[in-house]
Amino acid sequence: MALVDTTPRSPSVQAIQLLVIIAALMWLIEAVDSLAFEGRLDQHGIVPRTLSGLDGILWAPVLHGGFGHLLANTVPFLLLGAFVALGGIRRWLVVTAFIAVLGGLATWLFARNAAHVGASGLIFGYAGFLLVAGFVEKSIKGIAVAVIVGVLFGGMVLRGIAPVSSYISWESHLFGLAAGVLAAFVIAAPEGERNN
Repeated sequence: MALVDTTPRSPSVQAIQLLVIIAALMWLIEAVDSLAFEGRLDQHGIVPRTLSGLDGILWAPVLHGGFGHLLANTVPFLLLGAFVALGGIRRWLVVTAFIAVLGGLATWLFARNAAHVGASGLIFGYAGFLLVAGFVEKSIKGIAVAVIVGVLFGGMVLRGIAPVSSYISWESHLFGLAAGVLAAFVIAAPEGERNN
């Protein structure tokens, strides 16, 4: 007979586990896309102002333009996502959905005509959320996280929203960042302030 640990996991641990599963899924999808589809799955990203490109809002975060693109996104996705996950699984899910839908929709409405793929919209959204949420909550821990994120990822954010390359979706970076900042005001605001 084996013993099974039935101790419930904390909401933060559950969120981090889900984050790792999604990152692993991204790698699996990229492997399948490269080996079986020769990169053709990328056409299912966000294609602005087309009805067929609207569902890319759901698919774009898990599709990448090759393993180099995926590798560049994996570490910040895990680190920034883990900082958001410290607030628990419910908060991580709401913040992630808010950024993916709002940032993705803005990309669909306003970006250049191309297939926009990658987790960087979420990454920039996580950064925006973390940079603002601690100040909105008036939380010492949150402000400390904001300072750490600013030091580690501030340069990435500033470079990433500049239209310097035709191969980088600076639009999804910009709209993800804006969605993350908005999410901080909507989700991180203290209860009393949300109801006023």
